[in-house]
Amino acid sequence: MGDCLFCKIARKEIPATIVHEDAHCLAFADINPQAPTHVLIIPRQHLADQRALADAPAELMGHLYAAANRVAAAKGLQSFRTVVNTGAGAGQSVFHLHLHLLGGRPMHWPPG
Repeated sequence: MGDCLFCKIARKEIPATIVHEDAHCLAFADINPQAPTHVLIIPRQHLADQRALADAPAELMGHLYAAANRVAAAKGLQSFRTVVNTGAGAGQSVFHLHLHLLGGRPMHWPPG
């Protein structure tokens, strides 16, 4: 999708603090962090949300989680949380699939 904010970040049309990138995904610092470490991991391919994975390569979500693990290790996180919001009611505000990596502070349960 041409006008998608995260697609523009993936194409580097909008600047972001990139912490990881490869052929399939991009990870960058969240501009409104909810923890000392708050990174978004996005597929380069536009998918609106987790439901769109039904039409994507089966290994894509695993690749995003592997990237999250690499970022967490690079940031020295011993514990962290990963979150995928699907739909506005769950808190999704940018409709491009993304994984939140949160760390650097204690996480409480339930989260929301």
